[in-house]
Amino acid sequence: VMLEYGQPMHAFDFACVEGGRIIVRTAREGETLQTLDGGDRRLTPAMLCICDARKPVGVAGVMGGANSEIEGDTAMVLFESANFDGTSIRRTAAALNMRTDASSRYEKGLDHTMTLKAVNRACELVELLGAGEVVGGVVDAIAAPQEPLKLLLDADRVNRILGTEIPEETMAGILTSLGFRLDGRMITVPSWRRDISPAHYHNDIAEEVARIYGFNKIPTTLMNGASTTQGGFTAEQKAERAMGAVCRSAGYHEVITYSFYSPSAYDMVALPKDSPLRKAITILNPLGEDTSTMRTTMLPSMMEGLARNYNLRNKNVKLYELGKTYFARADGLADEPKTLVMGAFGDDIDFFRMKGVIEAILLDLRIPEAEYKAEKDHPSYHPGRCARVYTGSTEIGVFGQIHPKVAKNYGIPEPVYMAELSFDALFGARSTVIEYTPLPRFPAVIRDLALVCDQRITVGELKGCITAAGGEHLEACEVFDVYQGAPIPAGKKSVAFTLTLRAEDLTLTDDHANEAIFNILNALQRTFGITIR
Repeated sequence: VMLEYGQPMHAFDFACVEGGRIIVRTAREGETLQTLDGGDRRLTPAMLCICDARKPVGVAGVMGGANSEIEGDTAMVLFESANFDGTSIRRTAAALNMRTDASSRYEKGLDHTMTLKAVNRACELVELLGAGEVVGGVVDAIAAPQEPLKLLLDADRVNRILGTEIPEETMAGILTSLGFRLDGRMITVPSWRRDISPAHYHNDIAEEVARIYGFNKIPTTLMNGASTTQGGFTAEQKAERAMGAVCRSAGYHEVITYSFYSPSAYDMVALPKDSPLRKAITILNPLGEDTSTMRTTMLPSMMEGLARNYNLRNKNVKLYELGKTYFARADGLADEPKTLVMGAFGDDIDFFRMKGVIEAILLDLRIPEAEYKAEKDHPSYHPGRCARVYTGSTEIGVFGQIHPKVAKNYGIPEPVYMAELSFDALFGARSTVIEYTPLPRFPAVIRDLALVCDQRITVGELKGCITAAGGEHLEACEVFDVYQGAPIPAGKKSVAFTLTLRAEDLTLTDDHANEAIFNILNALQRTFGITIR
């Protein structure tokens, strides 16, 4: 009967069923049952059981009990046919480590109309085969009335989902051939189609129509609003490849690290207890404690990679990764911003070399000249060797030497340098316009300025003042020397600039150049109190 109808059934020795009736209930704490396979099963209150008036006689949907097994002297047999919740049966079978023909069918969901039909078929076979006499009819039947699912056929919506123009009559014919009943536009879903969901039935109906109509007949189209790459890369992919090319040209090797790590990683990089970066998304089924949270910063991942290379006695290691970080949102989803992280240690890396790679990335993306501001409060970086990068008012990222304590946490005793740059900020600030500047027709005037100023004044501040005061003829301003020590007074430093002055329509004279230098020196004197060395 099970193979014919797909409905599992069980037969009990009626003489062993105390009280002469079947009760379906959850097991009581401490109850046990020896099943037909001879195994002793300890039942829990989460398990559904078939019971008589006193004890369990079977595990619902899985296997019957030996205490009601059909024997050679059995005179009266009770047939049981039921429709159980698939989730409950699956959990019970898994907990008891018992997967049977019955449980494999129940856990997938059965047609509730087959329950009584299967019992009647079994009784019919008993009489046809002369195996016994059917008496008493149905002993007990408890069923919650289940009305057939009725849905409205919306042909226009189905066509929008599929991107087709299938006539409503064709859809109706397809659905009828699959066992659906139609009364006008009202669809009655067959009882065996448990996969048709009332919440998403438009998509389910569209799928039924499409698979019979033929996917090969549905024209291939792009979604509304989608753009095509026409066989090329998207703008984001081009930016990613450009950043990677700059990193590789600077000697960095690309790595791909895990997107999750241990909560203790935040302590390793010295993040404060109240840092928002500690509010990580927790994985429901982690492989272990070391991979239990999604990363909110790529710093620990890169430090682990550098530490592994240091332990392997690799020297002058430079690594980079363009990956995602993950932040929880109120709607239950996650923001996944991309970050470019570079990490290095060895003889050929320092603060300014790392800054040079960042400048090369900005130049390649045609991002206007960035501003660098000293950062003293980042817990993971050296307070005197760290800076944040800005373009306009947008922060691009942070770079500098990793705090010695953080490096020590990873077993690296030498200076480690790191840069964390926001891909979204870089991508948003890039320029897609390629500007052409013709070769100059008139010669430039080159002047060097050596200035003495307080140590607290940054080179960026001096350069900004020079650029603002230089006027239209100032073409370039480059630093070529920073010096501290005798004969420079204590608390002071010497900064030397090379200034390039040029006009587009005439040859500059010394008078033009002297006027520009005079304006620059006056501005520096008023703003910073500098002197000429």
